[in-house]
Formats: sequence, C-alpha cells, structure tokens
Amino acid sequence: MPKALVILADGFEELEAAAPITVLRRAGVEVTVAGLHDQPVRGSRGLTFVPDAPLEWVADQPFDLVVLPGGMPGTLNLRNSSLVSHVLRVAQQRGVAIAAICAAPTVLAAMGFLQGRRATAHASVRAELSLAGAELVPDRPVVTDGKFVTSQGAGTAVEFALELVRLLAGHAKAADVARGMMLDPA
Repeated sequence: MPKALVILADGFEELEAAAPITVLRRAGVEVTVAGLHDQPVRGSRGLTFVPDAPLEWVADQPFDLVVLPGGMPGTLNLRNSSLVSHVLRVAQQRGVAIAAICAAPTVLAAMGFLQGRRATAHASVRAELSLAGAELVPDRPVVTDGKFVTSQGAGTAVEFALELVRLLAGHAKAADVARGMMLDPA
C-alpha cells in the first residue's frame, strides 16, 4: 500500500489539505497528516485540523509521496521550517513524488526543485516560479513533471488529488475514485 505524508502549517488552505487527504484515502493510500508542532493546526479560513503526528515524529519514515497544501501564511510557515526542508530534500534524494498546490510550489522553487521543470501555481506567485527557473504552465490546473506535481489552488484541489492517485495507484484507480465521488473520470 502506498504511503503519503501531508504536511500542515498554521495558515494552510483547508480545501487544499482536505481534498488530497480524503481522495488519497479513498484510493487506499495510507495517509499520515503531520503538523509542524504537536498541536492542532488552524487553517487560513478558521478550520482546525488535528494531525496524526507532529512532523518531527514521522520525518524520517519512508513515504511514496509528500504533499504541501498552500494558503497564507501556511506556505510561508512551511518555507521557513528547516524540518520541512529536510523532509523535502530527503524525499527528492530518494526519488519520492512531491506535490504542492496554490502558493506551496514556491517552497519547491526556493529549494531549486523546479528549475527546468514544468509547473503551475496560484496566479499571485507564478512569477516566483519563473524567477526560480521553472517553465510556467499557467493554463493547466495540474501539472506533472516527473515526480513533481503542482496545482493552482483551492478550486483545483480535487483534480490535484486525483492526479496524485494516478501517480501512486494508476489511471484505473483514479477513475474508480472519481466515479465514487460522482465526478467524470475522464
């Protein structure tokens, strides 16, 4: 069974966390939700999520996918965390898939992961990706380039999550999950 890590920081965008967590779990992926601290994490719209564990407890466990929800100031909190940087560097070295949505692709751009790669993000931060050497694809809601998946924002969160299922479990599983959610699996 594939394993995914979703990292939450105070100020994350709730839809961008909830969609990947629930859609991946519908697909049978073992999802660990980790917070930057050992406490509930408050989203940018006031919803509070209770993580499965603090990131420090699971940082060195093997995962097949690491997911970064966006939102502000959540993205800045992820970007300023040395532990998040450590987890992402180890994941990249191990060839683990890394996914980021909304403003969170800027975390990957700042680490040099998107240089020369196709990517997208929220319109408000796309210039930052370009400055970091990413090939911007602004007209696609979700962009996959190798082991990196980026997406535009809350409105693309379910499509983003289904792409993560495709990456980990294949097209047929993603189509099954989409049908179960009453979505067109095309």
